[in-house]
Amino acid sequence: MDPIARLVAEHEMILKVADWAQREAETLREGGPLRVAKVGRVLEFIRTFADAYHHGKEEELLFARMAERGFSRQAGPLAVMLREHQQGRDFVRQAVSGLAAAEEGSVTALGAVAAGLAGWAELIRGHIEKENQVLYPMAQNVLSETDWRQLGEEFDRFEAGHPEGPVVASGAFVFELATK
Repeated sequence: MDPIARLVAEHEMILKVADWAQREAETLREGGPLRVAKVGRVLEFIRTFADAYHHGKEEELLFARMAERGFSRQAGPLAVMLREHQQGRDFVRQAVSGLAAAEEGSVTALGAVAAGLAGWAELIRGHIEKENQVLYPMAQNVLSETDWRQLGEEFDRFEAGHPEGPVVASGAFVFELATK
């Protein structure tokens, strides 16, 4: 599968998790119970799959190749994507940092968990739309066939070094979210 098709397929899974995170944030804001284990697993999914695995391929491979072909990391589309990746990490840190205190009954921490989940979900939806509709087509127009072949090989090596990615990408995690 070509690199862009891989990233787009991963986006579909990430969007399902974003839907769950948004619903969970709404439940918490409405006074529903905090499901600590499930929220913890979602935050771990975001950190390992969405960020380390998916964003890792983008930042270390695709964006690097685009920068080699003249795209700036300081301004323009790559800069926006990199800034949004960092904003997503900040939302996740916010939720993670509040989780233990929220479990102990802190209303403020519970609000931080809800805000982190909702903020990440909202950000990631817009981010994915920009990548799918703007950035990836730009890359397809600029990178050569050789670039794409090399990127495919680099993606293979990256994925082999991150064995958690294919396990999570199997869809079992998203199925588990939907059924529990």
